[in-house]
Amino acid sequence: MQWADGRLEPFEVREPEQQTIPFVFNSPHSGRFYPPEFLAASRLDSLSIRRSEDHFVDELFSDAPQLGAPLLVAHFPRAYLDVNREPYELDPRMFEDALPSYANIGSMRVAGGLGTVPRIVAENMEIYARRMPVADALSRIEALYKPYHACLRRLIARTHARFGFSVLIDCHSMPGNIRIAGSDTRPDFIIGDRYGTSASAELSRAALHILEDLGFNAVRNKPYAGGFITEHYGRPVRGLHALQIEINRSLYVDEATLEKRADFEVVAAALSLFMRQMIDFADEFSIESTLAAE
Repeated sequence: MQWADGRLEPFEVREPEQQTIPFVFNSPHSGRFYPPEFLAASRLDSLSIRRSEDHFVDELFSDAPQLGAPLLVAHFPRAYLDVNREPYELDPRMFEDALPSYANIGSMRVAGGLGTVPRIVAENMEIYARRMPVADALSRIEALYKPYHACLRRLIARTHARFGFSVLIDCHSMPGNIRIAGSDTRPDFIIGDRYGTSASAELSRAALHILEDLGFNAVRNKPYAGGFITEHYGRPVRGLHALQIEINRSLYVDEATLEKRADFEVVAAALSLFMRQMIDFADEFSIESTLAAE
C-alpha cells in the first residue's frame, strides 16, 4: 500500500540540526493520511473515522526539533494501526480466519475494540463493513508497527548513550468530556507515568507543576496512566524515563468539525514553554542525579 502516491513515508523523524538535550518526543496517534483501500473497507464516513486521532498533536509539539530533540511522527492513522499496543493484541471477532497462537486475544484493550488493529473508533463506532483476512493485520504489523518501534528504540538508545539518561515524552490528546472519577473536574492535561514505574517522581511532579504554573488544570495518572509505549520504554532505574502527556483536545479543536480553534496557537505556544521548562528541569535533574551517584 502506498502512502500519498509513494511520496509520504508512513512515519518520519523530525531531527534537530544537532541533538542537544536528553529528550525524545513521540506522536504516535496524530497520523492524518487514510489509505483509500482502508476507507473503502470501512463503514464510516471520512469524518467519523477520524474520531480516534490525536488531532494535530504533532503540530502542537513542532518546536521540539528547534529546541534540540527529535520528534517521531506517525502519518498512518491510529484507526488503521495502533503502535501504542503490544504488537499482536488482536480481536478474533474482526477476522475471517484464525489468529496465530501468539496473538493476545484476551487483553482489556482487545475486549474494548482497541487492539493493535482497532475494531472501533471512539464512541463505539465499528470501523469495518465486514471481517478482514488475518494476513492484512499481520502485514500492517510487519510493515509499520515493527519499523516504527525499531526507530523509536534507536532514538532512545542514541539519546541515552549521548547524555547518560533519556526522557521520552509520549504525546497524545483526549476527548473534552473526560472527567476525573468522583468529581466534575475536567483536566486540561494528564501526565502519565504508570503510577511511578515509568519515570522518576521528580520528572512527573515537574511536568505537573510547569503546566499548573502555565494556568492549566493538570493531574497525574487518572484516568490515563500511560499505554504500552510508556510502560515498555520507561525504565527509570536505568536512566530511561517515559512520560505520557494527554492534552484535552477541546482546548484547541472543535470536536464536531475537527478543525482548529482560534486558541490553537495559544496552546502550541504554551507547550513550547512547557518543553523549554522541562529541558531546564532535566539539566538540574541530571546534575543532582550525578552528585547523588558520587
